[in-house]
Parts: sequence; structure tokens; C-alpha cells
Amino acid sequence: MENKILSFDDLVNKTKELKKQGKTIVQSHGVYDIIHPGIVQHLRLAKEQGDVLIVTVIKDKDVRLGPGRPLFNETLRIENVGALQPVDYVSLVDEGVPFESVRLLEPDVLAKGKAVRERDRAVHGKMFEEEKEYNFGKTRILETDGFTFHTQQLINNFLAVFPEETKEYIKQFANKHSFKFVSEQLNKLKDLKVLLIGDGIIDEYHYCDAMGRASKAHLVVNRYLHHEIFAGGAFAIANHLSGVCDRIHLVALLGKNDSREDFVAKNLRSNIKTKYFYREDIPTIIKKRYLNHYSNQKLFEVNYLDDQYITREDEQEIIKYLKKEIPKYDVILISDFGHGFITDRIIKLIARRAGKFAVNTQTNAANAGYNLITKYKNPYYICLDEGELRLAAQEKHKSIEEVAAKIKRRVKAKNLIVTLGKKGSLGIGSNGAVNQTPIFSTKVIDTIGAGDAFFAYTAPCFAVGMPLDLASFIGNVVGTLAVQIVGNKKPVE
Repeated sequence: MENKILSFDDLVNKTKELKKQGKTIVQSHGVYDIIHPGIVQHLRLAKEQGDVLIVTVIKDKDVRLGPGRPLFNETLRIENVGALQPVDYVSLVDEGVPFESVRLLEPDVLAKGKAVRERDRAVHGKMFEEEKEYNFGKTRILETDGFTFHTQQLINNFLAVFPEETKEYIKQFANKHSFKFVSEQLNKLKDLKVLLIGDGIIDEYHYCDAMGRASKAHLVVNRYLHHEIFAGGAFAIANHLSGVCDRIHLVALLGKNDSREDFVAKNLRSNIKTKYFYREDIPTIIKKRYLNHYSNQKLFEVNYLDDQYITREDEQEIIKYLKKEIPKYDVILISDFGHGFITDRIIKLIARRAGKFAVNTQTNAANAGYNLITKYKNPYYICLDEGELRLAAQEKHKSIEEVAAKIKRRVKAKNLIVTLGKKGSLGIGSNGAVNQTPIFSTKVIDTIGAGDAFFAYTAPCFAVGMPLDLASFIGNVVGTLAVQIVGNKKPVE
């Protein structure tokens, strides 16, 4: 079996060598978390289509299957695949770019299971358009026949991923909303024209290793190891939105001193149009977080920002632009981090000119107690976490449902969802109906950016008239995926 397991570079070279020998190469690609009869039959049928069967197994870091997945780590998964008789060669591959391994290997046949075919028919085509682009004219797409086992159904039925109350919620939700209905509702988001106004932030994660206590001060000395940089704040929200909406227009504020504009441009999706305004003598907002490399625990944070409001001249320029742009869009989204960009006059303009606008006001170390949702009036949707909601209501101990109802009335919002961490979320709809949705997360890597992802998906859901329980369900699913991503390293798909 050891001779079957190759590095990806070695697999590319091996594939080229076999093609020169006239061999027909068949590739199967996936997670291969549980080897069940459906997978065994799929691989047997795939092998019959050529001379050599290669299998590419997605690395743990790129698996996007939701809570508790993968059940088995990448080492065990690749060994399990390698032990199967039809498989000639197997390799672990990155999946940051979907199906990149297929493009590099250029097999004669790409074998896909029946379950994938059924999914492609039902789910919003945009989500899987990358898969459809890999028929290079040389590669034939094969959908293997036979009976189908769904790995997630096996997990749901026989493995206790969720507590009983969550399993009961999912059962009731499935009885009320068919998969077809959910996918049709998601399809509605595609043509929505969205204008996003918000604070763009550069997130830096600096990983350190603790060396020991300093001899002359009461502190732990850390050694720098490496760092990662992400497009956060409104930049991240725009990237999340781009996965379900075709037309996104982002209006954000940059600093003229170290604008990071080139970095942002490289890290925004291609369907995001941008308009930037600039502040003098400051950088674009940068938030540097220092983490322990092994535990991923955050040690401290340094912010580079000026949270004073923009000048009157800058404000006038922005208002002039927004007056012209707002009527062109179906919905306006405001991501307000309270860092001086969105002034009272800008808020009033949006409230007057926008047909629909949704708001997420963030409480952070720079604005605690000063950036409250109560400065907005008549949004169609507001999204907050529990701390932000209680702070706005000045209610520390009342039930969250009472506090949510109070803020909804005060702001005159049509819809409200408050995220509750481990308790999921609570929503109040336009008709006053209350919905509680449980959390689906079983593994949390990083909570930074999860609220932004939740807002990015739920705001357009309400804009197209989705029912409260469906919008809440989608938001919690997105949150589950977001907390498995380090910072804003990649958007939720």
C-alpha cells in the first residue's frame, strides 16, 4: 500500500509518465471520510473506465462539509483509500481552489458519484460552476451508476454528532422545508443587486512561541514565528456575499498612508465592484492579533486606526456619491464597526433613499458603549450578538427575547436576529413571530469573522422575503462553517 501513496508532485509526474505509455487515466476526487459500499462500488466502476485509477483526497484544512467533518483525519483517510483494491495511486491535495488537482492532472476521465450528480441538479448552479469548468475537452466527466449511500445520512443516523434537541430541530425543519424549497430560495439571491457600505479592515495574525518569563518584568517573552494577512471587516463581508449574489458594490474607506489597496484588490472576488474614499495621514485600519502558535489562543491585539469621524469635506463627497448610487441597488447593507466612517448624516441619507437597508453595528474595544444600533431607524433587518443587543437596550438581566423585542420596537426594524454563541440564535420576524435556532458547531477554530459571515448571508435572505426560520437556519449553518476558518482566510461557500 505504501507504494500507492504519493505526494501530489510525484502523482503529477507519475500521471505524465503513464500517459506517455498510452495508459488511460481515471481520477476520483473527494473527502473519503467513511468508506461505505457506495464508495467501493463507485471506485470499482471508475476503474473499469481506464487502465489506472488515481484518487485525490482533500486535506483536512479544506474540507467544507459542516459540523464534525471530517470524522477521520487526512492520514487515516488516505490510508483507507490506499487499502482499496481498485485504487492504483492516491494523494492528499489542497482544495483552496476547487478542483485545482483535476486541472493539473488532466485525467482522461473524472469519475463522480451519483450523489454528486443529484446535488448538482438541485443546488444553486453558481456554487458548483467551478466543477463544470473542468471538462477541458480532453477530460470526460463520468457519473457512476448504481445505488447511492450518502455519508452524511450515515453520520446523522448512526453517529451522535448533535445533541438530541438539535437532531429534533433538524428533523422538524426538514419536514417543513424540502431541499428543493431551500435551494429555490437560495437561487433567488443570485440576481440581487447589493450595495455594501462599511469599514474595511486588514486583519493580521502573528503567530508566536512562548520562550519564558522576562527576568526584569512580569511578562512572558514570545518569539515571532510567522504571520498571515486577511481582508477583514467589510472586505470579508463582500467576499461572503459574492458566493450567492452576482452583483456586489462595496463602498469603503482607506487610509492614504499605507492604504493596502493592492492587497485588498488581490483578495476580493472578481464580481465585487469597489469605490474607495481616503483619509489623510492615517493607514487603512489594521488589526494585529498575536497568537500562540500551538494553542491558537490570542495573546493580545494592537489596532492601527483613528476612530474620529471623517471630515465634513470627506462626508460631503461620500454623500454626493451615495445619492447617485443608492437608487441603483435592491438592498443596502451597512457594516458599521464604529471607526469613524459612517456618520449620522450618512445614516440619515441611507434611511431616506434606500428602499431596503440592513445593519450590523459592531461593539469592539475601540467603541464599547458608543456604537449602538439605536442610532438607526426603520431598517428591514438588524443583526447583533447578545452583548451588542443588551448594551443597546441597557438591559443586563432580562430575558433575551424581551431585550430583542425592545430593541426591535425602538429601532423600528422589520426583522431582527441576535446571535447567542453556544445557544445558537434568536430571531423576531416582521409579524412578531419568534424563532430559536440551535447551534450546529461541533468544532471551533476561530470565532473572528463569524458574525460578519452570518450577517452577509442572512441580510440578502430577508431581502428576498425568506421566512424567518429559513433565514435563521442558513445563518447558523454559515456560522458553523465560519468558526472552522482561521480569521477571514477564506469566505464561507
